[in-house]
Amino acid sequence: MSTQASQTQPGTIWQHAAWPALAFDAASLAPDLDLARLAQGKLLGLLDAIGLGQAQEVRHALWVQEALATAAIEGQQLNLASVRSSVAHRLGLADAPSHDRDVEGLVLMMQDAVDNGQTSLSLDRLCRWQSALFPGGASGITRIVVGGLRDHADAMQIVSGPVGRELAHDTAPPSSEVANEMNKFLDWFEASRPRLGAAPRLHGIARAAVAHLWFESIHPFEDGNGRLGRAVVDMALAQDLLAQGLSATAARMLVFGMARQMLKTRAAYCDALNLAQRRPLLLADGSAIDVTSWVQWFVQAFTQGCVTSQAVVRQAVDKSAFRLNAATCDLNARQHKVLGRLLEAGNTELGGGFLGGMSTDKYAKITGASKATASRDLTDLLAKGLLRVEGVGKATRYAVNVPGWIQPVASEAHP
Repeated sequence: MSTQASQTQPGTIWQHAAWPALAFDAASLAPDLDLARLAQGKLLGLLDAIGLGQAQEVRHALWVQEALATAAIEGQQLNLASVRSSVAHRLGLADAPSHDRDVEGLVLMMQDAVDNGQTSLSLDRLCRWQSALFPGGASGITRIVVGGLRDHADAMQIVSGPVGRELAHDTAPPSSEVANEMNKFLDWFEASRPRLGAAPRLHGIARAAVAHLWFESIHPFEDGNGRLGRAVVDMALAQDLLAQGLSATAARMLVFGMARQMLKTRAAYCDALNLAQRRPLLLADGSAIDVTSWVQWFVQAFTQGCVTSQAVVRQAVDKSAFRLNAATCDLNARQHKVLGRLLEAGNTELGGGFLGGMSTDKYAKITGASKATASRDLTDLLAKGLLRVEGVGKATRYAVNVPGWIQPVASEAHP
């Protein structure tokens, strides 16, 4: 879609006569879309090169990050161990999921969105996703409509952020209009779905951007709309991959890190969405709403998400190489355990890192060894080149010796 000169119109996006016709200037976005495809292609190439085993490890890491991020955008802090457990179960890497039903529901929704891109997005599917997010039928201690569209008479305000510090963005259509609005959205989502061998109506990444803005502007459910809207993005991106000829198995392996990138640039994300919703631009002839700025922000965020995901792939390769090296060394069970913990913590540049670095006291607590034994073990790991050290005396900290990794080895003054 391309646009002509546009004009600013007051009011909310869904209140204009042109709604829900959303247009963007494809020509001006072409450079950004090309960069996005390039970043996507590099990620595909990296995953293809590392093999299935490491690809599963990467997918696990990316899914964990995405689950934590999409919840954190709404001010919800999930238990990391529960998320790791649920993701491992969904990927077939563990027998049992987490006992945290909220976490399990979120991960289940994410899996359905990515794994079933070849199917249609229906209202029933969205309702089941929303039900999974609220297994107890409540948001916090407040009873909400679960598994159905909102039906309250009060105006639906679009907000983000933690409870008590919510940021209001806009007002959504009245509940009485939501069913009709959703029918239009779902019809468009299906009609615009890219198909293998057919010329796409829309660029797949731009389509995901439009879908997210459209869904969030309707805000069809009483709660969970942000997480659901990001799952819609994941499904749109999965459909784009299938249309490019990737197998369903290969498409499932990819996580582009949109939620993680949105959380990282949360203020910019909210501002871009808010601007598109509150200060819509209309084409000169009034036939459609110009959402070029929003699509551009989204596409650039997608590119950065791919770049970060590439780094996660490289981190998995680094871990594998380190493990192969460690396997040639004569290590005891305590040393294997601590090295595993440090590897799992990962690289600080990717939001990980073993906070404060490893110390003799921490080693002793993790392994149950005496301080003297912990000191000998650490000295041995250092001599074998598996650890590096910073600081002296009580400030001595150890980090796993992976080239290129940055870790917070000296962020604490005391052990």
